[in-house]
Amino acid sequence: MNQSPGAPSGSPASASGPAPVPARAARHDRVKHISLLALQVILGLFFVIASAVPKLIAHSSAVEGFEEIGFGMWFMYLIGVLELAGGIALATPWLSGLSALSLIGLMIGAFVMQLTVFDGEYAATPLLLIVPLALIAWGRRDTLTALPGLLRGNGRGATAS
Repeated sequence: MNQSPGAPSGSPASASGPAPVPARAARHDRVKHISLLALQVILGLFFVIASAVPKLIAHSSAVEGFEEIGFGMWFMYLIGVLELAGGIALATPWLSGLSALSLIGLMIGAFVMQLTVFDGEYAATPLLLIVPLALIAWGRRDTLTALPGLLRGNGRGATAS
C-alpha cells in the first residue's frame, strides 16, 4: 500500500511515494550549503579582485577616492587588507560567518563615507552588498558559535561547516 501525504508515520512507503521527511531535510540542507558556498565564493572573489586589489596596488581609481576622504593612503591600504582578508575568509568554512559579519561592518563604514564624503553618489553599492553578506552570516551562524571551541582547541567546533 502506498503512503499518502496524510498517512500516519508508521505506514509503509513505496518507492513511488513521497520521500521520507529526513531525506527531504537532508536534501534541503545540502542545497542550502551549496547555495551558501557558491555565494561565499562569488562574494569572496569580488572582495579580493574587484575591491581589495585596486587599493593594494594603488590603482588611480582607488587613490582618487581615498585622497578625497582625507585620511591618507595608509587608510586605503588598511581597507584593502581588510577586504582581502574578509574575501579569503568567506571561503574558509569556520571563518565564513565571522567574515560576513566583519564585511557587513566594513560596508556600513563605506556607506557612511559615501553619504558624508561623496554626497551619496554610490551609497547603494555597500547596501546591496550587505544583503548577501547577511544571508551568509545567518546561514553560517553555526560557525560563529563553534569558533570559540575551535580557538580553545577542545574540538567542540569541529562540526562547523
